[in-house]
Amino acid sequence: MKRLRELREKRGLTLEQVAQDLGLKNQYVSNYELGKRRPDYEILKSFAEYYDVTTDYLIEHTSDKPHRKGVRIPVLGYVAGGIPIDAIEDVLDWEEIDEDMARYGDYFALKIKGDSMEPRIFDGDIVIVRQQDDVNSGDTAVVYVNGDEATCKKIKKTPEGIYLISTNPDYDPFFYSNEQIAELPVAICGKVVEIRGSL
Repeated sequence: MKRLRELREKRGLTLEQVAQDLGLKNQYVSNYELGKRRPDYEILKSFAEYYDVTTDYLIEHTSDKPHRKGVRIPVLGYVAGGIPIDAIEDVLDWEEIDEDMARYGDYFALKIKGDSMEPRIFDGDIVIVRQQDDVNSGDTAVVYVNGDEATCKKIKKTPEGIYLISTNPDYDPFFYSNEQIAELPVAICGKVVEIRGSL
């Protein structure tokens, strides 16, 4: 991937600087630049964001000007970071994601209200959510409870049901049995893939 090296040298960066900034080993960055090793999508995306280009540009699928284009997604309303609250369906604002991300699903944004997901997610933060009806155990997701209440929690699956877990130790986890999941219902509506906080 010669464009990785071109972009680095154009910005006057050393291989060691790039590796440190991205949390990678020097040898990995060198191998990526020389084409000896191909980065997976998450690492490729990190390089694209670091150099402010598209992933397509990095893998030489396009010779267009190397600037990412944005796709607007709606901020649909507040989502509880504590006890579930009604999800507001009105569009409060708009956020932007890059085209590369948009190709991998449908997205929306929600605003966190509450402190139960601190210290990772704070009151007022925006979470970018990829719409999907299932996630892996350990993922952070937006979950609807009773059909019209939404909460942002870490998911833990068990054979008996599902835990919705806060990262703030002051909050106890919620447990829903398989019967409650079906009856209430409890439904995952998306995976949190990015957090945007205000300074």
